[in-house]
Amino acid sequence: MINPQNPKYAEAFQRLLQIMNELREQCPWDKKQTLESLRHLTIEETYELSDAILKNDLDEIKKELGDILLHLVFYAKIADEKEAFDIADVIHSLCDKLIRRHPHIYGEVKVENEEQVKQNWEQLKLQEKGNASVLGGVPNSLPALVKAMRIQEKARGAGFDWEEKQQVWEKVQEELQEFEAEFNYDTPFDKTKAEGEFGDLLFSLVNYARFIDINPETALERTNHKFIKRFTYLETAAKKDGKALKDMTLAEMDKYWNEAKAL
Repeated sequence: MINPQNPKYAEAFQRLLQIMNELREQCPWDKKQTLESLRHLTIEETYELSDAILKNDLDEIKKELGDILLHLVFYAKIADEKEAFDIADVIHSLCDKLIRRHPHIYGEVKVENEEQVKQNWEQLKLQEKGNASVLGGVPNSLPALVKAMRIQEKARGAGFDWEEKQQVWEKVQEELQEFEAEFNYDTPFDKTKAEGEFGDLLFSLVNYARFIDINPETALERTNHKFIKRFTYLETAAKKDGKALKDMTLAEMDKYWNEAKAL
């Protein structure tokens, strides 16, 4: 357990703040940075952390957490220069929010399970932000797959959800049938309508994944990594045998693909 009284934590954080001050004053690149210029870099660092987590590479996770921590301190430093807030304000604001959002720990509210904690969190968040809808807190810029998951989680927090897993799966099958009805190889089809039905199908699959406690973003990314690994093997093995993919039949490629699957 982390002991907050251990001076090593304060010393490490103070060291980081001192280095940030020095970089901001002396480094040409750091001096030029703004809130806007750091934004895309922060997004990139977040994805790099995600990759490290999927690989379960603890050393890399440590490095990527450090990069994200640097960005947090950097944003706070710039805000401090604007006399808007500093890193202490950020931390205290976070602490205050955590206390408010956990009344079952710091107040008199009673909860029986994790689901009630989530529902309380969403209701408190809705009150704090003053959103007209529980979905108002879902960022517009989220990737579509992640956004679908968050939309469904928030709807569930408001009590809008299926009761049984079978109901969700039946909805998936219903959406698949509707998509098949729109997308027929033998006859012309309306691409816009087919796209809409495909979106409904994806949304229902995300909903089913959520219902059985599978993160669809993580699942798809693991499949991406698996495909890359197998396809890279296919390329390498074919080249080793003096073959070029553009000259090979699908059956010839399948031979290497099956070898990759067996590894």
